[in-house]
Parts: sequence; C-alpha cells; structure tokens
Amino acid sequence: MINEIQHTAETKMQKSLDVLRDNLAKVRTGRAHTGLLDQVEVEYYGSMVSVSQVASITLLDARTIGVKPFESKMAAVIEKAIRNSNLGLNPAAMGDLIRVPMPMLTEERRKDLIKVVRGEVEDGRVVVRNVRRDANNDLKRLLKDKEISEDEARRGEEGIQKLTDKYIAEIDKMLATKEADLMAI
Repeated sequence: MINEIQHTAETKMQKSLDVLRDNLAKVRTGRAHTGLLDQVEVEYYGSMVSVSQVASITLLDARTIGVKPFESKMAAVIEKAIRNSNLGLNPAAMGDLIRVPMPMLTEERRKDLIKVVRGEVEDGRVVVRNVRRDANNDLKRLLKDKEISEDEARRGEEGIQKLTDKYIAEIDKMLATKEADLMAI
C-alpha cells in the first residue's frame, strides 16, 4: 500500500514536471525554436488549426524560423496569423517561404520574462507540494484505519519527502537553465 502511494505520488510529480517544462518552452528567449509557433492558429477550410498542421516549420539559423506552407495560398494567411499572435514577431514572405526573424530582447523585457518564468516555477513547486500533502494524508488515513504501523507511516512519509526534494531540485535546475537562456545576449 505504501509503495502504491509513493508510486502514485512520483507519477503525479513527474507529470507536473513535464507540464512545467512545456510551459517554460513557450516563454520566448532570444533564440529561435519551432515550438514557438505551436500556439499560433490559422483558419483552414473553416476550422482553426495550428500552423504546424498546414506548414512545415524549420530553423533557418539560430535566430530565424522558416515556415513553408503545404499550399501556396496559405502563405498570406499564415503570415498574418503570426504577425497578429502577440508574440512580437514580424514575419516576411520570400516567395513560398515565410521567414520569421527573432528580435533581440531588451533588458527590460528579459526581466519581465524572468518574472513570468519564476511564477511558472513557483506554480510547479506548489503542485509538487500538494502531491506530497495528498500522499501524506493517504498515509495518515491508513495509519488511522490501523492498516499500517507508525514506523511504516514514518518511513513512507520520509520516502515521499525524498521524492519531493528530488523534484523540487529538478524544478530549481530548470529555473536556473531558463534564466541563463533569458539573460544570454
């Protein structure tokens, strides 16, 4: 029973780490990456779809994303969607290829982005701590129902605390990496 609780807690903590990693990837640094356009949607035959479903997205160089529509008539629609996406990007069409250069981040914008990143990281820490609290409550319920001994409950809580420390350290590492990326010129 204790092993099941610990396994469930670890699974939930890992999922929260994956969600945090995805959220941090959406925060724009000075470098280009194809995932930046994942949230941009265009109208395609009456339905809204992401740009990656109507075009191939590649990196032309470290600061430029190339978008090549599968259908040439979609180029203007994709260009307009990227421009209106509130990402601060200014695409330029060159034939059937849309070049999306990444503008340099100002110092003020970098500091704002770091605040956003720290907020996301704190949300991740809260989720991990909530998983710990729920797991500890499950252990206390088992102890109260006399299904486990006090020693087993204490060992279970120590195991869950070790898991929590491990995932919090991983989150801190992700924060340090993202801050370094944001401050790199």
